[in-house]
Amino acid sequence: MKLAVVTAGLSVPSSTRLLADRLAAATVAAAGDAVEVSVVELRDVALDVTKNLLTGFPSPELRAAIETVTGADALVVVTPVFTAGYSGLFKSFFDVLDADSLVGKPVLLGATGGTERHSLVIDYQLRPLFAYLKADPVATGVYAASSDWGSNEGGLQRRIEKAGAELAALAAGRVAAPVEPDFIPFDQLLASTGE
Repeated sequence: MKLAVVTAGLSVPSSTRLLADRLAAATVAAAGDAVEVSVVELRDVALDVTKNLLTGFPSPELRAAIETVTGADALVVVTPVFTAGYSGLFKSFFDVLDADSLVGKPVLLGATGGTERHSLVIDYQLRPLFAYLKADPVATGVYAASSDWGSNEGGLQRRIEKAGAELAALAAGRVAAPVEPDFIPFDQLLASTGE
């Protein structure tokens, strides 16, 4: 399985990247088989995203990032929250993707912010965005506030593990070999009855 991790953190180190790495690790642990993980740091292609919005032509670096995301079997996407919403860089990256490039793709949604008050960003902004893109988000989204990284980390880790298990299960169903139905053509059915 190919897992692409898209993180829109701006600082180094970044709590957004930390959450993305932990969600990817939980997905790999739950998958139980070979998982190839690729990380797309949007900070590294920020200027390329802007130039693509203005010109319609991606740079080689942005093209590689887009191919990583669209070629993956599943995605982990994590954005920081600014002014009660996902980051502009995060939204702009998904704006440059082809409208049908994520159809049916399993996605684990994550976000980070300074306060718990922004935790609804997953359900009120990220889910509608990925519904529009016709992706298939897992039921559990993970929001991590600053306080989650301290003494209350047990609750955050449980949410991470649950979401990772959901993504692994959904992706396994998507990449599993198709099962051929027990189908007998009608003319063969008629032949067996002697008619």
